[in-house]
Amino acid sequence: MPSSPYLTAMRPAYGTGTLADVMPTALAALGIPTRGVNLREAELDGVQRIAVLLLDGFGYHLLGQAAQASATLGAMHHGEIGTLTPITATVPSSTPISLASLACGLPPGEHGIIGFTVRVPDTGDLVTHIRWEGAPDPETWQPEPTCFEQATADGVACTIVSNGTFRDTGLTRAIYRGADWLPAIAPHEVAEGTLSALARGDRSLVYAYLPDVDTAGHFHGIGSPEWLEAVSEVAEAIDGILTGLPRDAALLVTADHGMVNVTDRLHVDRRPDLTQAVEAVAGDGRMRYLYAVPGAIEEVRQAWAEAVGGRAEVIYKDDAIDRGWFGPKVRETSRERIGDLVVVCRDTFAIVGVEGEPPHVARLIGHHGGLTASEMAVPLWSYRNG
Repeated sequence: MPSSPYLTAMRPAYGTGTLADVMPTALAALGIPTRGVNLREAELDGVQRIAVLLLDGFGYHLLGQAAQASATLGAMHHGEIGTLTPITATVPSSTPISLASLACGLPPGEHGIIGFTVRVPDTGDLVTHIRWEGAPDPETWQPEPTCFEQATADGVACTIVSNGTFRDTGLTRAIYRGADWLPAIAPHEVAEGTLSALARGDRSLVYAYLPDVDTAGHFHGIGSPEWLEAVSEVAEAIDGILTGLPRDAALLVTADHGMVNVTDRLHVDRRPDLTQAVEAVAGDGRMRYLYAVPGAIEEVRQAWAEAVGGRAEVIYKDDAIDRGWFGPKVRETSRERIGDLVVVCRDTFAIVGVEGEPPHVARLIGHHGGLTASEMAVPLWSYRNG
């Protein structure tokens, strides 16, 4: 049994409230017909300007601890300001998948960015969506219209407020098409940039991103002094936006995933038997994709099931799809990108030491990508000025 209720499995809430519904909610408030569920219809009626602030790694079940670091977060957590509800990340619960679902308003099965790292079917090469250097072509790999393209076509001024080094990456080309870019790194810069971008045009949509909580959780662990300091800093960005929020504007705060502190690891680089008959190991530490040599899927499944025991579940690709993990609709091109086998880690277990990954990844404390409530539940907090 899991040691915490937050380590129990949680299904993605497609159709009732996932990250894929956040931007459609914003578009609907701005008068733009869109796909997805409207999560704040009454509250946002008549709003002309919306800022969506994404705090990387800031899971819903972390709010109790985060409240120690900020009076504003404490007020949010206790329902004293704005409206707070839990929604879910999409699957896997990792940054590129979640950001694509948010920016495109679609589950992973439709936008196709369906793993932290996946194998390109045509070439057999691995693409890491965060770094994404070279092939495949981002516009072809993710061909669906983004929410920013839809909003821009309707006359809304769209702006991304984030680190300028991300501006020309493959992931940006795949999911942020249709928006202008305003470089900002520090939380106070992000707050200032958000307010500046909100003032553009008659209607505006701003997406702002802060990675600090996620970074601190990875390297120092949830609840560490470094993590609390990062929480305090990003909370200052929220305070800064609220202080200058225009009368006709609203702020939505959410996250791409939560996190667990890992205490048990399987090092693949120490188990050569696990890579026999395996052409590639992809995904991330909490949800791995295994691409088997043709005809060897069952052999690989048995070897990995024995190695992980009860710490993880090893299932066939079709079973993962049938469980609805990637959404109600999975395009054939998306299906081809998922491993033949999916390894889903339970509790505080992770699979590390995979060829091609930086060595420090195996030493990270905080991980995400799995199906536990700690990873899957994310906040949707909204505040409307006036």
